[in-house]
Amino acid sequence: MFKVLDFRQIFTAGMILFAVIDIIGNIPIIIDLRKKVGHIQSEKASIVAGIIMVVFLFLGKEILNLIGIDVNSFAVAGSFILFFLALEMILGISLYKDDAPETASVVPLAFPLIAGAGTMTSLVSLQAEYETVNIIVAILINIIFVYLVLKSSAKIEGFLGSQGINVIRKVFGVILLAIAVKLFAANIQNLFT
Repeated sequence: MFKVLDFRQIFTAGMILFAVIDIIGNIPIIIDLRKKVGHIQSEKASIVAGIIMVVFLFLGKEILNLIGIDVNSFAVAGSFILFFLALEMILGISLYKDDAPETASVVPLAFPLIAGAGTMTSLVSLQAEYETVNIIVAILINIIFVYLVLKSSAKIEGFLGSQGINVIRKVFGVILLAIAVKLFAANIQNLFT
């Protein structure tokens, strides 16, 4: 197992998931949820999001095969989603937003805020390039980070301020845009070879 562990893959997959989950950029949403409902179940939301991601990592390909879509096609489609997510982050626009949740339970936090469509698309796309064990380690690292952010979101917002959060969001938007282009280029070649 340790022969397959590749810290470069773990770091890259972790950064991709970090950018897609965008937990820092979601701090204002988390704080707004906390103000509306009082308490956020950080542990439950983090665990459920982690389970959703790991299950989709293992069953995503089977689901795609069941409906007749190959991983490279899904990865190309995923690169478009990542591209538009990056544009939202960089330009500060909203191409798509869900309705505001009524409660801060597992549903608005674990899904779709943490383990949403972009995260799931990224997981299947990552499988085309990285070892599964490295992706699982990247998921675990991100879930730990998500938990820490959920627990201390008010302190983080006070420390970074709205300008700091915007800068971080734009930096990760540019990184995500570059990853989307790379993912598109790598998988579009595989579709035609």
